[in-house]
Amino acid sequence: MSSALTDLFPHPIVQAPMAGGVSVPRLAAAVSEAGGLGFLAAGYKTADGMYQEIKQLRGLTSRPFGVNVFIPQPEQSESGAVEVYAHQLAGEAAWYETELGDPDSGRDDGYDAKLAVLLDNPVPVVSFHFGVPSREVLDKLRRAGTFTLVTATSAEEARAVEQAGADAVIAQGVEAGGHQGTHRDVPENDGSGTGLLSLVAQIREAVGIPVVAAGGIMRGSQIAAVLAAGASAAQLGTAFLATPESGAHALHKQALTNPLFTRTELTRAFSGRPARALVNRFVREHGPYAPAAYPEVNHLTSPLRKAAAKAGDAQGMSLFAGQGHRMARELPAGRLVEVLVGELDAVRTALSAQGGPR
Repeated sequence: MSSALTDLFPHPIVQAPMAGGVSVPRLAAAVSEAGGLGFLAAGYKTADGMYQEIKQLRGLTSRPFGVNVFIPQPEQSESGAVEVYAHQLAGEAAWYETELGDPDSGRDDGYDAKLAVLLDNPVPVVSFHFGVPSREVLDKLRRAGTFTLVTATSAEEARAVEQAGADAVIAQGVEAGGHQGTHRDVPENDGSGTGLLSLVAQIREAVGIPVVAAGGIMRGSQIAAVLAAGASAAQLGTAFLATPESGAHALHKQALTNPLFTRTELTRAFSGRPARALVNRFVREHGPYAPAAYPEVNHLTSPLRKAAAKAGDAQGMSLFAGQGHRMARELPAGRLVEVLVGELDAVRTALSAQGGPR
């Protein structure tokens, strides 16, 4: 399905923006150069840090790319719960010989400053996670020549995205690794969510804007399935996490196929918001008690995660991954795009031979 978005790049493959140092310029450049859409993750960076990565990426490729921005979160009323969780994590701090982070380190992730940079120095695509930007913001980006996408995890959220004036919606299934991009963090919905194929179909019927499908996609045959369901493109994160260009820690890459890590689950343990991660010791011990408090919990655990990585302890790291993690392939990012396209074309050829949809 052609759209203004997919006219920007030859293949219907979008590299998911993975915050925390994974989606680095060399990864985005490799994907864009191979005909997909590479993405930078502005989350947890300063506005200047984001700008420097954009400049670096532009030096690596002249092809279109995207930048992802986090929507500021509303104030939480669970300060007492955060204090209780901090007390529970005291043993972790002692074990890793570090201090817990300050839960009050900021809520907006430099949102306004990042928007100012993106309006002064427009990029081809900007996506938003954790909510819907204002119509004014989306209109300004459109006038600057930027195509906008917003994550949705339900048909209701997708309608809000369309009504705000976004150019396309990212349908994020419950299979997706990392943070769920729900617009409202409702604790009673923990563990629930809609599978990607059902979600794409529901959103396709609910809105008229293009849909990008995200969640557990690791093979070209899965890309073919979401395209057949009505998506214009597929967004893959975990599939690119294992590539040599990815900025993920070596232990994180190895854990994707390590027999010690047999499953993933949605957990608040690391950030206070539901995020799909490989189940390790930290998730087992702290996940059941982590409060719904983002970004406070994220600030609180940041030094612990860094210390665990420095110590080479995967059991204390945030090993975000989608449900298809065991299918990860250690291929260069550009080569992975080629393989995925080959698999997609094979499905299309087979369907064509059978007289089915192309």
